[in-house]
Amino acid sequence: MTSSITPASLHPAHPTADSLRLVADGLSRSFGDRRVLVDLDLTVAAGTRLGVIGENGAGKSTLLRLLAGADDPDAGRLARPARTGFLPQEPPFAPDADVRAVIEAAQAGVRRIERELAEAGAALADADDAADVAAAEERYSAALAAAERAEVWSADARCEATLDGLGLSGVPGDRSIRRLSGGQRSRLALAALLVARPDALVLDEPTNHLDDDAVEFLQSALLGWRGPVVFASHDRAFLDRVATGLLDLDPQAAPLSGAGGASWRAVRHTGGYTDYLAAKADARTRWERRYATEQAELSRLRRGAAETARTEVSRTPTRDNDKFIAAFKAGRKQAQASRAIADARRRAEVLEREQVAKPPAQLSFAGIPAAHHALDATDGLLVQAAEIAVPGRLALGEFTIAAGDRVLVSGANGAGKSTLLALVAGRLAPAAGRIHRRRGLRVGLLEQDVRFADPAESPRAVYGRMLGERRAETVPLVSLGLIAPRDLDRPVGALSVGQQRRLALALIIARPPHLFLLDEPTNHLSLSLAEELEEALGRYPGAVVVASHDRWLRSHWVGREVPLAAAA
Repeated sequence: MTSSITPASLHPAHPTADSLRLVADGLSRSFGDRRVLVDLDLTVAAGTRLGVIGENGAGKSTLLRLLAGADDPDAGRLARPARTGFLPQEPPFAPDADVRAVIEAAQAGVRRIERELAEAGAALADADDAADVAAAEERYSAALAAAERAEVWSADARCEATLDGLGLSGVPGDRSIRRLSGGQRSRLALAALLVARPDALVLDEPTNHLDDDAVEFLQSALLGWRGPVVFASHDRAFLDRVATGLLDLDPQAAPLSGAGGASWRAVRHTGGYTDYLAAKADARTRWERRYATEQAELSRLRRGAAETARTEVSRTPTRDNDKFIAAFKAGRKQAQASRAIADARRRAEVLEREQVAKPPAQLSFAGIPAAHHALDATDGLLVQAAEIAVPGRLALGEFTIAAGDRVLVSGANGAGKSTLLALVAGRLAPAAGRIHRRRGLRVGLLEQDVRFADPAESPRAVYGRMLGERRAETVPLVSLGLIAPRDLDRPVGALSVGQQRRLALALIIARPPHLFLLDEPTNHLSLSLAEELEEALGRYPGAVVVASHDRWLRSHWVGREVPLAAAA
């Protein structure tokens, strides 16, 4: 594997708090005409664990690559500890490596520090005159500090514990990287980084491909990390447990003073994910209140200027004998009215220019067909399944879904969660058993892997074709807040996996089904959208069945849970 750790000096200077920080000063990065990061200042001290969050494409991976030194900024300065470890989403393994070679390469830096400590101790023992003793003492002190940070005395035990904690202890050391699954490769890259024990960690989605036990192991490792840690993650439970602060790269995280949200900025929050949600809710409330206040003031100023103008135009004509004094008074009143009108218009212009943007609409279902309520108002079951089986994938005795049900399907990878949803949706027929669906039942399934037949077709065209012209006009795609206006006419094949999944979700939301099935609904969705989706599902008038390994979703689930065991 290509080393993901900046080489350490064999004779490092005494470590200080400043040398163990990650610091970005005025960091900017663009790709073509698209600005991703703009003038970002950031300091991550030793012992700080900063989670980076934001919409897909907001620049999380870009920022991590810059902090780790894997990419160069267009502008700005960076400082990082000499031994900074980086975990990209795609492990950079050498094509001919095996598991043992990867781990040995990861341990090489720790072994160098161990050798340097031994050599520095020997040099100190051999020093004769005062000058040599002083230099040897300084060298030994630096080597000892580096050895303590790298925990060289427990390196072998830590290596074994790490491989075991990440589920790799049973993988033979001579197994080629090519023969590992994608999940095993990702876990091996993470294991190698933890074994190397760098001074700072930069991690891009470290919980990908980890089961609950492996995530717990990683959490414990990071909670005890002495240096700075910066990581991006969609795992909300992981963020809540590990992060001491969050950096939100979403440009709409909060309105800017002045021009309403037109500029980019990152917002740093203190605490974990629960604290972040509370702060976001408060910011949203303030944003909505400020927007309402400004719109009311704009209406008042416009109305006042218009009424004053109408009053001046409709003034009653004066009589001849009153003309002189009336003309004097009228001129003074007209001047006052003109100043008032001009002042109101000037204040309105300033407010129009500096008003905050309207808070974006939060995800909701765009109207339930009348037949929806008629079907759900009837007592009884929507779906009944008994003794269903798909060889090697699923075996289940009884499974029912009632009107208004909230069902969480849980289980390890391979337990058959996706298979069960496909059976209920009618996308797959069981090899044994029976499934009965109520007559007239409309089922919607949000699948994990979204595929559109024509990759050249635009989201706008897909939406109109699948919903029909009338429904697409009644519920415009852009109104759902799932596809950005700039992406409406791009080829769906050019969209990211997350954007394609958003389009699939929009197709269901625009015509809500009686039974809504969601397979890993938070995968490839931003944290804010995942929160909005879960809240909207809580108010959904139909039945909802969710299959998920998302620990945050599972821990906050209100409803029935159906755990699945792996099929024999």
